[in-house]
Formats: sequence, structure tokens, C-alpha cells
Amino acid sequence: MTDKDNIMIEDFFKQAAQQQIEDNGFTERVMAQIAEREKQPSAVIRHLSLLWTWFCVAVGLALFFIFGGWESLKASIMVLMSTVLTSLEVLITTAPTADFHLNPVVVLLAAAFVLIYLPYQTARKLSSVL
Repeated sequence: MTDKDNIMIEDFFKQAAQQQIEDNGFTERVMAQIAEREKQPSAVIRHLSLLWTWFCVAVGLALFFIFGGWESLKASIMVLMSTVLTSLEVLITTAPTADFHLNPVVVLLAAAFVLIYLPYQTARKLSSVL
């Protein structure tokens, strides 16, 4: 678009923004209804929501233990730790043979930052939002 087109569009919207449309209190009535709908849910709804949440937690925990979730979780954690340690071991042993200089301490600090600090900060921010 050219500058002339931009100027014409700006003039059009300036004129449209200056128009006043009488709504006979319509906007105020709509805003009042919106404010009423945003009020807290009733005690019955909160109670049912809490019961549903605890029911789902109980069912989830029961299914977790019935289908051997603990063993699967332990195995997954062990595989993850083994993979991370093997990767760090390979990096530390091959770093001196590479053309670039890589300090193992820096690698371990970076890994600790990524594996510990970032999830901690993310969980902290999520808990403050929720």
C-alpha cells in the first residue's frame, strides 16, 4: 500500500472514531450483566467440584497402582538418569579430543541449570498463577 492509501485509511478511521451512537444505556446494562455472571460460583457448585476432583485423584491413584505404575515410573526414572549420565560421560571424555575447548565444570553447571533450576522456576510461576 502507498502512503496515500494509508492516509486515506487513517482519515476514515478518525472520522469513524468521532461518531457517537446513542445506545440508551445498553452498554451499561450489558456490563452490569457481565459483572453479575462473573461472581463466585455457589457453595454447591464448589462442593461438587471439590468432590469430583478428589474422585478423579482417587481413581487415578488406584489405576496407577493396579497397573503397576510405580514399577514403570521407577524404570523410566532409571532409564532417564542412565541416559543423562551416559551422555555427560561421553561429552566429558570426548571434549578434550575435540577442536574446541569445553570445561567439564561448565557443562555440569549448565546441565544442573537445565535439569534443576528451570523446572523449579516453571513450577513456582505456575503455582503463583494457579
